[in-house]
Amino acid sequence: MKQRLIALIVAILGLAVGLWQAPNVDASSTNRVIRTTHLTRTAYLTKNMQGGFYNMSGATTNLKIKYRGTLRQYGNTTWFVSQQRQVRLANNTTANYYFITSANNRVRGWVKTGSLKKSTRSFTNLYNVAKSKLGHRYVYGAVGPNTFDCSGYTKYVFQQAAQKSLPRVAQAQYRQYPKISKQRAQKGDLVFFGSGTGSISHVGIYVGGGKMIDAQDNGVKNEKVYVPWWHAVGYSRPVNFGA
Repeated sequence: MKQRLIALIVAILGLAVGLWQAPNVDASSTNRVIRTTHLTRTAYLTKNMQGGFYNMSGATTNLKIKYRGTLRQYGNTTWFVSQQRQVRLANNTTANYYFITSANNRVRGWVKTGSLKKSTRSFTNLYNVAKSKLGHRYVYGAVGPNTFDCSGYTKYVFQQAAQKSLPRVAQAQYRQYPKISKQRAQKGDLVFFGSGTGSISHVGIYVGGGKMIDAQDNGVKNEKVYVPWWHAVGYSRPVNFGA
């Protein structure tokens, strides 16, 4: 009787083992990267303030996506897009994201592509980039992103905000572009200083109201154009922002 009971138990266990199968891992229950594409760094503006801002981490086959809030918390900043990523989400839908950084490189993360719009050449965009460097140190010969001389600063801002490559030095920046009278100067023009138009020693970005933003000995700052220690000699217009 005992032997029959043991045989029955063994038979039952064998049947159970035969019927048991390892559970399948449902790939659709995780986020998976389909592809990541590296892009030329390009300026964008916020299109949807309610658009989510995310961190992404982990393996491409098990991507962790962490919500950080909405773009509203960063205001009307200029974002620079350098990657695009297509993701198969856990709910089996597909979403496209941009990897973005702020102009000062302090904020970075992922947003859905529909949350941004490609930046046009606008003064607002230019000024957002320019003022993001307020307080940064002046270093002769520096062209950014954290230290600047005067023409290195204007060159950096126009490249980042308007994809416009200016000549390296102030004198060449004055010569390169159409000359503008003081009366016709508009926001986004370059204003030049020196002993004359053939001896330019300083340059700033005109922001309207007789003021400019520039890199000088005390660093990047907003200041007046017409003061005793500056001698303005002319304006030029690398980009017509229509301000």
